[in-house]
Amino acid sequence: MGNLFGKEKPLKEVLRENKRMITRAVRELDRERAALEREEKKLTIDIKKMAKEQQMGAVKIMAKDLVRTRAHITKFIEMRSHLQSCALKLQTVKSHQAMADAMKSTTTAMVKMNKAVDAPAINKMMAEFEKENMKSEMMQEIMGELLDDAMEQDGDAEEEDKIVSQVLDEIGVSFGEEIPDAPMIGTGTTVADSNKEEKVPVAAQNSTLNDLETRLNNLNK
Repeated sequence: MGNLFGKEKPLKEVLRENKRMITRAVRELDRERAALEREEKKLTIDIKKMAKEQQMGAVKIMAKDLVRTRAHITKFIEMRSHLQSCALKLQTVKSHQAMADAMKSTTTAMVKMNKAVDAPAINKMMAEFEKENMKSEMMQEIMGELLDDAMEQDGDAEEEDKIVSQVLDEIGVSFGEEIPDAPMIGTGTTVADSNKEEKVPVAAQNSTLNDLETRLNNLNK
């Protein structure tokens, strides 16, 4: 009925029908083989009975039937094996068809997804994100330096040096003896004594802040 109006059956339906036919044929072979095995047992019993009764002519005839029966049983087993092999091949074809359908649907979905993704918009968004991230980091740096300058009080450096000296005394390390002065590279001079306070010029700090503010203004343009 599938080709009555010139319409071909889908491959899945054809595979299902063939598998059903093979399964039916295997069941038929199993029934025939079971019947032959029962006949084999009956012949074996009859041969033993006739042999006890010394009816050798009947024994020879039944022996031929037994040999033919066993040969047919062997053939049925071989036929069943061939049918099982065909069923496995059909199952393999069905698996390949399922894989092909899955790949087809996956490809269609990927094509639709790629068409829906706007690459230029994503690039623009990433550029804006990078720009805003840089602005945020520079603002944090400026605010940190301003807060450090605002919170710094006179005598903080001396208090810090006092705490460091106290810690070194507690662990038994003499700052002047255990840690030698490091020579300055390219000048031939040594680092000044640790008790002398090293102060950063105000002009240098203002220059750094002005540089950060200039970079931030350039990002805002």
